[in-house]
Amino acid sequence: MAASLPLSKFHQIYLVLLEQLREGRFAHGLPGELELARHFGVARITVRRALEQLADQKLIVREVGRGTRPAPRLEQAKRASKVAGKGSAPQLKGLMESIVSLSRKTIVKVIEWRLITADHELADALQLTEGDKVRKAVRRRSTKPGPMSHITTWVPERLVHGVERADLMSKPILELMQESGVELGRAVQTISARQADGQVAVELQVPVGSALLWVRRLVYDTNDRPIQLLHGLYRPDRYEYQMELSQVGGVEARIVANEILS
Repeated sequence: MAASLPLSKFHQIYLVLLEQLREGRFAHGLPGELELARHFGVARITVRRALEQLADQKLIVREVGRGTRPAPRLEQAKRASKVAGKGSAPQLKGLMESIVSLSRKTIVKVIEWRLITADHELADALQLTEGDKVRKAVRRRSTKPGPMSHITTWVPERLVHGVERADLMSKPILELMQESGVELGRAVQTISARQADGQVAVELQVPVGSALLWVRRLVYDTNDRPIQLLHGLYRPDRYEYQMELSQVGGVEARIVANEILS
């Protein structure tokens, strides 16, 4: 299966640089190819390919004699985000709908569905008391080309009381929660890169150490109470996250699988 992800190091560097660009770390320009190659411990050509993809997506500008810098559009988006932060928080239009819609189009393998007690970290994230009951779900989602994601989810037990393992194979957890009366509100999401460990590599059918897209999502209800913590690992060749920031502060976000793009 190694041929399915031939550029694991390239993907990893691309994703890390993409995240750093979104965080505004390169306001005064990106380091040179040699410096980045030394930092990541890879050949210069690997860094160059990552930079070329960022340039192709118009996220950076590369000019001879002037170096590499963030594209103006990215800088404008960052300023728009700061302006939006001074007023009401921007709304995620359609993100929850996109997540649920894509989930319905996947084949689900339920690896784990069990009751656990919240440790300190989990209790802090979900605003619970240590020892409270939490449902942990581990699932693999696949599309026609094959496995796409390995997802671990934690939900307060009271919100999914009565949900059975078989239910997770037919409906997304968010949809099951909505059916029980939970009203979905905002979501806070972090996107970065991780490498596949042995267990995840087997489930996603990739080599151990392959670069994966990593998502941490904390979902709140309309009363601003945390209702779901999710850690997801996604194959970058079969999953894409898209976001557009407008100058008036709105955020349009959606997720797509490659078979939907084609």
